[in-house]
Amino acid sequence: MSFLRRRSSATPAGPDFDVLAMDPGDWPGNLGAGLLPAPDGSCQGVFLRYDLFGGRGPAMIIGNLPEGSSARETAEGEIPFEVAQLLLALENDEEVTVDGTEDVPVMQGDNLLIVRRLKLSEGRISCVQFDRSDNVLVTIAAWDRPITDDLYALLKPLPPELFQQA
Repeated sequence: MSFLRRRSSATPAGPDFDVLAMDPGDWPGNLGAGLLPAPDGSCQGVFLRYDLFGGRGPAMIIGNLPEGSSARETAEGEIPFEVAQLLLALENDEEVTVDGTEDVPVMQGDNLLIVRRLKLSEGRISCVQFDRSDNVLVTIAAWDRPITDDLYALLKPLPPELFQQA
């Protein structure tokens, strides 16, 4: 998708893991999905961009990054890849940093998640991260809307076959 910067010309076949996200059929706005390729063509992450603003920018980006994905590597104070993609899609070139984090317990169905809420220098961005039991890092970045506990109830595993490329 155009909102992802390709790191190589290789096109990954798709992920070998389920993607935790909101079901596309349950989303009332526009939805885009992108794969993050590694140089060898393997899938290093899946990103879903949910747009409620009628083409004026995304409301939310949800990323799923498996263990070993280079997009997971961030320096102290550096924003997650999903926040950078959100800013890029919104054509917002302000410098944004992570000012702190807070761990919060959240229930998702029968599972207890320890969610890291990131405090960012741009107050209109909400961002949370949590690790799944299969070591996939899920990051949710939202523009101008808080991320509430209700959102976690909407997340469900989407099979990797939905994200296969021919």
